[in-house]
Amino acid sequence: MLSPTTAAHLADAILLLHVGVVVFVVGLLPLVLVGGWRGWRWVRLRWLRATHLGLMALIAVQAWLGQLCPLTIWEQALRRHAGQGSYSDSFITHWIGQLLYVDAPLWLLAWVYSGFALLVAGAWWWVTPVKSSARATSGNTH
Repeated sequence: MLSPTTAAHLADAILLLHVGVVVFVVGLLPLVLVGGWRGWRWVRLRWLRATHLGLMALIAVQAWLGQLCPLTIWEQALRRHAGQGSYSDSFITHWIGQLLYVDAPLWLLAWVYSGFALLVAGAWWWVTPVKSSARATSGNTH
C-alpha cells in the first residue's frame, strides 16, 4: 500500500509533469513561429509538431467533453490518499498549482483551448514541418 508521504511526493511529481506539459504546449507555439522566421531547423521536426498538435487537440476535446485532464485526476487522487485537502501543503503544490489551475468555467476553457489548437494547426502551414530524416534546406541550426 502507498504511504501518505509517498502519495504526497508522487502528487507533487505529477504536478511538475503537468507544468512541463503546459510549458511544452504553450511555449512551443511561439518558438515555432520565431524559429520558422529565424530558420531554426528543429522547429520543423514532424514528430515534435505532431506531438504538439495532438496534445493540444486532446486538451481541447477533453474540455468540450467536460472531462478533467488525467494528470489532474491522478494528482487529486494521490492528494486525497495523502490526506491533503488543499494545495497549500507544500511549496511546489501551492505555487505551481496557483499558476497551473485557472478558476474559470470549463466551457470558457474549451473555447480558449480550441482557439489555441487552431493557432497550433495554423502554425503547421506557416512553418511546415518536415520528416525527421529530411533536413531543412536553409537556416540556422541553433
